Amino acid sequence: MDLKKLASALIDDGDLLPPSEYESIYPARNCPDKAEVTRLAPSPTGFIHLGNLYSALADERCAHTTDGVFYLRIEDTDEKRKVDGAVDSVIRSLKYFGIDFDEGAEIDSPLNKYGPYYQRQRAKIYRAFVKQLIERGLAYPCFCTEEELNAVREKQTAEKQTTGYYGKYAKCRNLTEDEIYKNIADGKKFVIRLKSQGSIENKITFRDAIKGEVTVTENDQDVVILKSDGIPTYHFAHAIDDHFMRTTLVIRGEEWLSSLPVHIELHKVLGFKPPRYAHTSSLMKMDGDTKRKLSKRKDPELSLDYYRKAGYYPQAVVKYLMTLLNSDFEEWSLKNPDADYRTFKFRIEKMSRSGALFDLDKLNDVSKTEISKLSAEQCFEFLNGWVQEFGTDADRAHFEDKAQILKILELIMGVGGKKRRKDIERAEQGVRLIDYFFDDTFAPEYSFRYDKSSVNTVIEEFIKTYDESDDNSAWFAKVKEIAPKVGFASETSEYRAHPENYRGSVSDVAEILRIAVTGMANSPDLCTIMRILGRKRTVARLNKAIIR
Repeated sequence: MDLKKLASALIDDGDLLPPSEYESIYPARNCPDKAEVTRLAPSPTGFIHLGNLYSALADERCAHTTDGVFYLRIEDTDEKRKVDGAVDSVIRSLKYFGIDFDEGAEIDSPLNKYGPYYQRQRAKIYRAFVKQLIERGLAYPCFCTEEELNAVREKQTAEKQTTGYYGKYAKCRNLTEDEIYKNIADGKKFVIRLKSQGSIENKITFRDAIKGEVTVTENDQDVVILKSDGIPTYHFAHAIDDHFMRTTLVIRGEEWLSSLPVHIELHKVLGFKPPRYAHTSSLMKMDGDTKRKLSKRKDPELSLDYYRKAGYYPQAVVKYLMTLLNSDFEEWSLKNPDADYRTFKFRIEKMSRSGALFDLDKLNDVSKTEISKLSAEQCFEFLNGWVQEFGTDADRAHFEDKAQILKILELIMGVGGKKRRKDIERAEQGVRLIDYFFDDTFAPEYSFRYDKSSVNTVIEEFIKTYDESDDNSAWFAKVKEIAPKVGFASETSEYRAHPENYRGSVSDVAEILRIAVTGMANSPDLCTIMRILGRKRTVARLNKAIIR
């Protein structure tokens, strides 16, 4: 059989370069010794999840801790699954969590010398190598219909045999030259399959960067490498792209271990040195007493949108994932609480071989800690970012007055003070916490513990003497003066010594005022709250609380 003639008949080669030329078009990268070149290669399906961030973080750390390159490649070989805007969503979502690409699809970078970074735009490269494999007798056309393939699969299943296109089931593998050309002349659709040289009798041992030594069976499947529309399958494109983009380390989920024999054979027949592979275990969670994989259907926390909408501090999510990625990160973080996680010496070898257990409660604790460390400016930017995207119109109006918000944050969250509030785990909580400062979201449910007369007297007497310029001591002195007028002790110690002589203490007087102004029995410093509100709004609230 004239294989060169066949290759030209099967592959339109009018615009194809010789495969050897691509070695000079995409030369070895000028990276330091032992630098890692890693990639994130999602399909543009529109759903980006926690597992993507987990892998992206590992990729980014492996690349940047070795002065390497981290790039974005879009594997869009399946046109049916493509969702408009999906690539932008990937970039935007990962950027939110501080994951930036050095080069790749939709990335404006001087390093973009290894593209295009969309697989459908690289069709000429793939076709050149498919043509070469046909010429070498390592690939062939398959004219089997879907119906025929389904029938074979059903037969294999019924007979409890391995399913697939191999051995005696590879009916197009040994077509004669005449049969092939007749099928072409008859207009039959065809795909191009790899003519596998492997045998299930043989084993391959390789070293996984995470799992260590792994033994797999050789590939014997004649897998499709080029679909009928001229677009390659994932397997074939992955081998060519990782070679010419000079990828050194591929980090991917353990579900791809079963495909490894195919990928090893493809690199071998193409004459490429394969990258190192690192297969990550799935993210797990406790469901009752058992562990299971995080599920798109069952677990809203799998979606990255969940964390953005709820307002998790992005660095908190990253730092928590770092504890799952490297077992010694948590200890390092405790010793270096204020250090940037990027200064931690990340090692792929320290990743878990079994499923990492994702615990939302632990993430919440990390988030509380990280939020409590923010400066006033950082806290404002974090909350305002959430407000602009997910808040109400009222929220956005409130955050227009940055100066006032900063004052509120200093008070409510202890920003800039010695005692930081450590119970805020999400932006949404922080924003809701300050609602009562604004009249349009102030909806008090007064729950006074004392009778109408006492409440009204306390409020009316306070209004008479209230001066916005009073400092805390002057403010409290006036509250103490009011206490005896309603039968309360002006000193807490007096009340504790003789409770039978009083209706309550000065702290109860302050509580009445606190409820009237904030709607709550407990709040931060009331004098400061009143000062932030201003006299007009404070007095208006006090008058509103008077029991009619």
